[in-house]
Amino acid sequence: MDIVDTAVSAGNFNTLVAAVKAADLVETLKGAGPFTVFAPTDAAFAALPAGTVDDLLKPENKAKLASILTYHVVAGKVMSTDLSDGMTPATVNGETVTVTTEGGAKINGTAVSSADIDTDNGVIHVIDAVLMPKG
Repeated sequence: MDIVDTAVSAGNFNTLVAAVKAADLVETLKGAGPFTVFAPTDAAFAALPAGTVDDLLKPENKAKLASILTYHVVAGKVMSTDLSDGMTPATVNGETVTVTTEGGAKINGTAVSSADIDTDNGVIHVIDAVLMPKG
């Protein structure tokens, strides 16, 4: 299964899948890749301030939503064993994220709660918060 199908079948990425659909990124994330996705759970989206998700899912916010979602994607297949302390991989939206490894892998300070979920077109690392790009 590809990244999207894997996320759908997992059952705890319903908000992420809805956001990917709203941002018209389904075909991209079903593409050849490979992609590395730092995937926030439904609980991570629920932890955002009230109304944030509903606001982002509005058609007029499609570009902002796409920017946030592509900030969670790195080109290539990056397994947890490839992560090193202080690395700053570029995301698909053009900004970088910072990896720390002390006490477990973190992306911009957000814990990776489940790593190396292998898919046909990349890998998913589950994270406990939604990453927000600076721009």
